[in-house]
Amino acid sequence: MAALLLALLLLLAGAPAVQPAPPTCYSRVLTLGREISGDSESLQAAAPGEPCVRYLPRLYLDIHNYCVLAKLRDFVASPQCWRVAPVDALKDKVRKLYTIMTSFCRRDLVFVSDDCDALEYPSPGTTILPGHQS
Repeated sequence: MAALLLALLLLLAGAPAVQPAPPTCYSRVLTLGREISGDSESLQAAAPGEPCVRYLPRLYLDIHNYCVLAKLRDFVASPQCWRVAPVDALKDKVRKLYTIMTSFCRRDLVFVSDDCDALEYPSPGTTILPGHQS
């Protein structure tokens, strides 16, 4: 009886937290894309008067759009904001996402469109990132 009571107490106390399955290549790209989009919006909002930030390309990223690869390449190569710490950090994340998408996840990603205008002028319904409610 004591053993049953002990087992019941352990069961009710809960098992140690177990990590769910490790992130997949797709989930990592999706998460990093959302993070970069959010960081870009925050940077634009925090320093709208900063001349170099004003001219940075907008980073709305849809990893399902084939044009995102060119957008990432162009952002990293943009000459604006050399040696501005927040921009350098954002460029590092963009470089990492590009590398993950073109090297590690190359065969795991499926692009469902190649509408480059959608990355420049996303429709209002697509600007809310999945998992983020306003």
